[in-house]
Amino acid sequence: MNAQSKQLANATTAINPPLLQARGLSVSIGLHKVCLGLNFDLPPGSCLGILGRNGAGKSTLLTTLAGLRPADAGTLRLAGKTYAELGLRDAARLRGWLGQDRHDPFASTVLDSVLSGRHPHLERWAWESPADTAIAQAALAATGLAGMAEREIHTLSGGERQRVAIATLLAQEPQVYLLDEPLAHLDLNHQIATLELFSRRARDTGATVVMVLHDPGFVLRYCDQALLLFGDSRHLIGPVEQVLDETTLTNLYGHPLRRVENAFIPQ
Repeated sequence: MNAQSKQLANATTAINPPLLQARGLSVSIGLHKVCLGLNFDLPPGSCLGILGRNGAGKSTLLTTLAGLRPADAGTLRLAGKTYAELGLRDAARLRGWLGQDRHDPFASTVLDSVLSGRHPHLERWAWESPADTAIAQAALAATGLAGMAEREIHTLSGGERQRVAIATLLAQEPQVYLLDEPLAHLDLNHQIATLELFSRRARDTGATVVMVLHDPGFVLRYCDQALLLFGDSRHLIGPVEQVLDETTLTNLYGHPLRRVENAFIPQ
């Protein structure tokens, strides 16, 4: 990067400071190196899609970005502060996390489950207000669950439960959404609706979205940045139009792919 490019990048960062920033981030699990020296700045309204084969470490990296496990090296900042500086409550107000596991040890209604997303915003021992309930109801409507508010959570299908988890995250109203396979268990219509939903969140509210996906075509269509994890500590990150090409994705997945319009299909 030349001096002029650096000045332009610094000016852009000053105008739109990153909501999520990594510097020299190295992550591993056991002896497996997920990435070494990862750097990125994700400003408000940006969307990063993470791609890689099974076992490459996508979930491990996302868990690290959520502050739920330590990195081996480097720094990670959320709205300009480390997780240690923020503390648990402030971090939960800024960062929303959608993991793969779904655990419902207690019986509750769909509405009560979604209301749990409001907990970071409540004072100790406080109950949810009518405003909190309205936020939760809006989140249910956004995920197509408005008519299921009083259903017991244990009676839902896997796809319905996934949408409840997404609604709970929406009710949390974070500035950064970290989504680990948000399309799991969803029919195609709900997959597209979910991608459109988070795309609108980024565009309309300035939220930053990071999501692990399996379809490069979805990343190309709904994300402006792509991060590829090759499973051997190598990574590639940048604008989708620069990162997602036939040669690179063929190398990533070990299978020949060709681009057709806004999709990549096996040859």
